[in-house]
Amino acid sequence: MMKKPITPKGYAALKEELQRLKAQRPEAAKAIEIARGHGDLSENADYDAAKNRSGLLEAKIRDLESKLALSEPIDASRITFTGKVMFGTIVKIADVDSGEERTLSIVGEYESDIESGMLSLAAPLGKALIGKAEGDVVRVNAPGGTKEYEILSIEPLMQEDR
Repeated sequence: MMKKPITPKGYAALKEELQRLKAQRPEAAKAIEIARGHGDLSENADYDAAKNRSGLLEAKIRDLESKLALSEPIDASRITFTGKVMFGTIVKIADVDSGEERTLSIVGEYESDIESGMLSLAAPLGKALIGKAEGDVVRVNAPGGTKEYEILSIEPLMQEDR
């Protein structure tokens, strides 16, 4: 399977989150053990809740392990800038209808955070922008209808940025 690009900072954040969750395992196991001591397991709400929390924790751990295994950290400062939108670029766009401008960093899908201006290259807008140049207009099907954005500028994402 092809690995998915991620910035080194995004990769490190996933690893930190994984370590944080793994550190919670002993506490989750202890909560189950304490709840088990409360009597009949068939009617023990504390036990059920502790087991559910533990199961959720393990699911999150498996998810992060999978994401890390499928990711390839790529230092954006080592990518040759072509002047086109690609992983590791910062793009400034304007909504053609409203004129509202937005600056977005094009990052891997596991580090996307649109509120922080980090757009996944796998998101609909990310897919529409990839390979485009300044002055191009892209169309994206959004829940509220088709949106058009003009690309105002593109610049490389420096390593210290993300």
